[in-house]
Amino acid sequence: MLYQISRGSKAFGTETVFEDIQFEIRGTEKIAVVGRNGCGKSTLLKIMTGELELDKGEIHSTSGTRIGYLAQTTFPDETLTVREDLEKVFEPLQKLKAQLDKLTERMATDYSEAVLDRYAQLETQFEMAGGYTWQSELMTVFTKFGFQEEMLDRMINTFSGGQKTRLAFVKLLLSKPDILLLDEPTNHLDLETIEWLEGYLKRYSRAVVLVSHDRMFLDHIAEEVYELEYGSMKHYTGNYTSFQNQKQQDLIRQQQMYNRQQKEIERLEGLIERFRYKATKAAMAQSKIKALERMEKIDAPQKSDTKSFSAHFVPRLKGGKTVLEIKELKVGYDRPLCEISLEILSGQRIAVLGPNGCGKSTLMKTLVGDLPALGGDYLYGHQIETGYFDQQLAQFSSGKTVLEELWDDYPELDRTQIRTVLGRFLFTSDDVFKTVDVLSGGEKVRLSLAKLMLRQANFLLLDEPTNHLDIVGKEALEEALNGYTGTILFVSHDRYFIKKIATAILHIDMQGKAVYYPFGYDQFDEDQQEKEKEQAPKKDAEIQRQTPKRNPNAREAAKLEKQIAEKEEQLEELRQKRFDPEYYHDYQKMNELDEQIDDLHNEIEHLMQRWEECLEG
Repeated sequence: MLYQISRGSKAFGTETVFEDIQFEIRGTEKIAVVGRNGCGKSTLLKIMTGELELDKGEIHSTSGTRIGYLAQTTFPDETLTVREDLEKVFEPLQKLKAQLDKLTERMATDYSEAVLDRYAQLETQFEMAGGYTWQSELMTVFTKFGFQEEMLDRMINTFSGGQKTRLAFVKLLLSKPDILLLDEPTNHLDLETIEWLEGYLKRYSRAVVLVSHDRMFLDHIAEEVYELEYGSMKHYTGNYTSFQNQKQQDLIRQQQMYNRQQKEIERLEGLIERFRYKATKAAMAQSKIKALERMEKIDAPQKSDTKSFSAHFVPRLKGGKTVLEIKELKVGYDRPLCEISLEILSGQRIAVLGPNGCGKSTLMKTLVGDLPALGGDYLYGHQIETGYFDQQLAQFSSGKTVLEELWDDYPELDRTQIRTVLGRFLFTSDDVFKTVDVLSGGEKVRLSLAKLMLRQANFLLLDEPTNHLDIVGKEALEEALNGYTGTILFVSHDRYFIKKIATAILHIDMQGKAVYYPFGYDQFDEDQQEKEKEQAPKKDAEIQRQTPKRNPNAREAAKLEKQIAEKEEQLEELRQKRFDPEYYHDYQKMNELDEQIDDLHNEIEHLMQRWEECLEG
């Protein structure tokens, strides 16, 4: 057993977070911890890192187990460059390489089997630990998180707060802890990075404990699910969808068992009542009483905590057929990030997708007038009224109460109407007198959505509306938007949400090119995968048949791939020579061999670089 919490309990003051829970990690499984906001998921992770302690219960872990957590991944010296800091992760490998170099020198004069065996042992250890691949791995992870290669030589203190968070994520992944703890890892990552991270975590050779409200991410990674609900924890095998199905079946089964037992109790109580006062039947009545006393009572199933807000977006006006006409619109700050031409028609629900920094949020801000256009034009149609949700503005700060915040925006409504709306968004009783400043991220989103609903717009522009919502909250928003008869233009990185809402896709790449796809996410995803397949190198003859127009460098990429394979075979042959007495007894020959190995490594890296350039066109 790698890690175990046994009969664990935690409370803050009089509020119990969870009680008597059982949680265990056996080895390399990928575990999702799920539940409503505030159920204790993040508390559990903090207990695992040692930041918090259990009030009751025991923790057992294998000696030397390394636990990695993003919030605890820091940069002690921010005057270092990124490269200098990240390379410290690989110091054990660098020390191992130094030992190998010393042994190489020693083998020039010491021909003993002990030295040779020690070299073989260390060389195997070095290779297995990624000694020959760590530099390329560092570069891959760094660039996949949206950084350019030249940024490696920038000092850490020159990066923004958001960039430092992503750098910490890179450092955490490269450090390869035995247990990798991830709390909402997809927040603020673009779709391309999320999909790459999924593949990385599925291949990760150690344990992962994941807290996320991204349903597709959970489905693709989780092998086991622990649910925290009403202070208890229950374990399920399978991914998130499997967990949902199992939970539903368990509830049905428990309800059936409860109903059957209640009928049996009713039957026994009826017999007891009939025979209790009859002398000839008294013994039977007593036996039934004892049967009731011995019966292990089955609890009625506790219904899942699915309470959520109830939004109903209703446009005040129908508006014209053309909602928005965009002509060669250039958006950005000091320079254009992208150029867009698009006609949006009534009833469409368009998702704006693309990597971070391509201009998605900038487009939304431009269309609502918060930013000036850098070129081109846009024109709203007849009787079009907009409603805007901004992921950053939704996290506003205010000394007003929740009641005042909404009422000040809609003074024409009376107190009862305002409180009714707030109640629909789960602000009840004294909640309405909380100041906005003390609200959680999810509560602020709900308050912003309440404002949006009262606006009664026929065109909604939504920038990351699901941020800070838990899964039940996302489902409530999906239901509300699917019942909306107006038009929606939205930005989101939640693929499940996009799949449920979008009827069309506007994709913007990092070169500022915008392409409109007149269909939903599933077909868009299939199209993107097909394009990737067309661009990827293929070993069979099919790549020869591709036309130059579709992939002009395909033939060259195939040749390079073949050369890389040949060079890697040569590299393996040279490595084997290290164990040949002809070499390890001759210091000069061993040095020459090591130089050949280094040269081959450089050749392979150069070929790999050319191969990647070919694929990028």
